[in-house]
Amino acid sequence: MNYHWDWLIFWAQSPDGSGTYLHTLIRGTYWTLSVSALAWLIALAFGVIVGVLRTTGIGWLERLCAAYVELFRNIPLLVQMFLWYFVFPEVVPNALGHWIKSANPTWSTFWTAVVCLGLFTSARIAEQVRAGVTSLPRGQNMAGTALGLTRPQVYRYLLLPMTARIIMPPLTSELLNLIKNSSLAFTIGLLEITGAARAMQEFSFQIFESFTAATILYLVINVIVVVLMRYVEKWMSVPGFIGAKK
Repeated sequence: MNYHWDWLIFWAQSPDGSGTYLHTLIRGTYWTLSVSALAWLIALAFGVIVGVLRTTGIGWLERLCAAYVELFRNIPLLVQMFLWYFVFPEVVPNALGHWIKSANPTWSTFWTAVVCLGLFTSARIAEQVRAGVTSLPRGQNMAGTALGLTRPQVYRYLLLPMTARIIMPPLTSELLNLIKNSSLAFTIGLLEITGAARAMQEFSFQIFESFTAATILYLVINVIVVVLMRYVEKWMSVPGFIGAKK
């Protein structure tokens, strides 16, 4: 049986009455970028905090943060997505659970995906921050203390700025992974790029055109991110600094 190619399908009207299939993909791109951007902010905030706390030398605090990392890093992301969307509303207080379940379905799935992706990625960033801080020469920490800086000031003015420069390449990879992982939001009903392509395929039966468009969209987004992050890496680079020398 021969497949009927139809690249003009993108300009056909979608049966849901929301516009053409091209509009459906554009909306999907909007949701993908929105989820990824907000989840990235959560991931950076929690990742830096947890990563720094793992280098403080406070035993119980380091163990607590290590448990956080292992919890989110070792449970499959798809399972976490289901837990946040289907289980979390059932175990929180009834008022909160009812609000989550009765909210606008689109926004409910959106915020669920944001929180899930943010916390999952934060565990990975925390490990990179920890590794970056511990890779610095111990003399930097000692020099800050000798200058009279407090412990938070040593991190703020000495350790974290250098750590950010060291871990920028792996952070770029994490951002790319986050954008690609956002496709799992489709499993809880958010019509991001993958969900939009799936909806288009189910309505039009043009599977190759639908997922070719999705592939191109992901490729374009990630190429733009890579190019931008390369400029950021060059801007943040420290001439002559290679790594820890002990």
